[in-house]
Amino acid sequence: MKQALKLILGLESLLVLPFLAQLFTNTVQWSLFDYIVMGVLLFGLAIGITLIFRLSTNKNTRRILLFTALFLFLLLWAELAVGLFGSPFAGN
Repeated sequence: MKQALKLILGLESLLVLPFLAQLFTNTVQWSLFDYIVMGVLLFGLAIGITLIFRLSTNKNTRRILLFTALFLFLLLWAELAVGLFGSPFAGN
Protein backbone atom coordinates (compact mmCIF):
# COMPACT_ATOMS: atom_id res chain seq x y z
CA MET A 1 0.00 0.00 0.00
CA LYS A 2 2.85 2.39 0.81
CA GLN A 3 4.45 1.68 -2.55
CA ALA A 4 1.21 2.51 -4.39
CA LEU A 5 0.81 5.74 -2.44
CA LYS A 6 4.39 6.76 -3.23
CA LEU A 7 3.81 6.06 -6.92
CA ILE A 8 0.57 8.05 -6.98
CA LEU A 9 2.10 11.02 -5.15
CA GLY A 10 5.21 10.87 -7.32
CA LEU A 11 3.26 10.95 -10.56
CA GLU A 12 0.84 13.59 -9.31
CA SER A 13 3.79 15.78 -8.32
CA LEU A 14 4.53 16.07 -12.04
CA LEU A 15 1.67 18.58 -12.14
CA VAL A 16 4.02 21.07 -10.51
CA LEU A 17 6.08 21.30 -13.72
CA PRO A 18 3.46 23.04 -15.90
CA PHE A 19 2.55 25.27 -12.97
CA LEU A 20 6.16 26.41 -12.61
CA ALA A 21 6.42 26.84 -16.37
CA GLN A 22 3.39 29.14 -16.29
CA LEU A 23 5.16 31.36 -13.78
CA PHE A 24 8.15 31.93 -16.04
CA THR A 25 6.74 31.87 -19.58
CA ASN A 26 3.54 32.63 -21.46
CA THR A 27 3.77 29.59 -23.75
CA VAL A 28 2.22 27.27 -21.15
CA GLN A 29 -1.41 28.20 -20.57
CA TRP A 30 -3.21 25.56 -18.52
CA SER A 31 -6.63 26.09 -17.01
CA LEU A 32 -7.95 24.37 -13.90
CA PHE A 33 -9.66 21.84 -16.16
CA ASP A 34 -6.30 20.94 -17.75
CA TYR A 35 -4.81 20.23 -14.33
CA ILE A 36 -7.81 18.10 -13.35
CA VAL A 37 -7.69 16.06 -16.57
CA MET A 38 -3.94 15.47 -16.29
CA GLY A 39 -4.34 14.58 -12.61
CA VAL A 40 -6.95 11.97 -13.52
CA LEU A 41 -4.72 10.59 -16.29
CA LEU A 42 -1.70 10.37 -13.99
CA PHE A 43 -3.79 8.78 -11.24
CA GLY A 44 -5.08 6.18 -13.70
CA LEU A 45 -1.54 5.46 -14.87
CA ALA A 46 -0.36 5.04 -11.28
CA ILE A 47 -3.22 2.67 -10.47
CA GLY A 48 -2.52 0.71 -13.66
CA ILE A 49 1.18 0.39 -12.85
CA THR A 50 0.37 -0.72 -9.32
CA LEU A 51 -2.04 -3.38 -10.58
CA ILE A 52 0.47 -4.61 -13.14
CA PHE A 53 3.13 -5.07 -10.46
CA ARG A 54 0.72 -6.79 -8.09
CA LEU A 55 -1.00 -9.12 -10.54
CA SER A 56 1.73 -10.17 -12.98
CA THR A 57 4.56 -12.42 -11.90
CA ASN A 58 6.26 -13.05 -15.23
CA LYS A 59 8.86 -10.38 -16.05
CA ASN A 60 8.19 -10.42 -19.79
CA THR A 61 4.45 -10.07 -19.28
CA ARG A 62 5.05 -7.26 -16.81
CA ARG A 63 7.28 -5.41 -19.29
CA ILE A 64 4.74 -5.73 -22.08
CA LEU A 65 1.90 -4.53 -19.84
CA LEU A 66 3.95 -1.60 -18.52
CA PHE A 67 4.93 -0.58 -22.05
CA THR A 68 1.29 -0.83 -23.15
CA ALA A 69 0.06 1.26 -20.21
CA LEU A 70 2.69 3.93 -20.85
CA PHE A 71 2.00 3.92 -24.59
CA LEU A 72 -1.75 4.33 -24.06
CA PHE A 73 -1.16 7.14 -21.56
CA LEU A 74 1.13 9.01 -23.98
CA LEU A 75 -1.26 8.44 -26.89
CA LEU A 76 -4.23 9.80 -24.94
CA TRP A 77 -2.15 12.73 -23.68
CA ALA A 78 -1.04 13.62 -27.21
CA GLU A 79 -4.61 13.35 -28.50
CA LEU A 80 -5.90 15.65 -25.80
CA ALA A 81 -3.06 18.10 -26.35
CA VAL A 82 -2.93 18.46 -30.13
CA GLY A 83 -5.50 16.12 -31.67
CA LEU A 84 -3.51 13.56 -33.63
CA PHE A 85 -6.57 11.69 -34.85
CA GLY A 86 -9.17 14.46 -34.99
CA SER A 87 -11.46 12.98 -32.37
CA PRO A 88 -14.26 15.09 -30.84
CA PHE A 89 -12.29 15.61 -27.62
CA ALA A 90 -9.04 16.55 -29.38
CA GLY A 91 -7.07 19.58 -28.31
CA ASN A 92 -5.91 22.54 -30.35
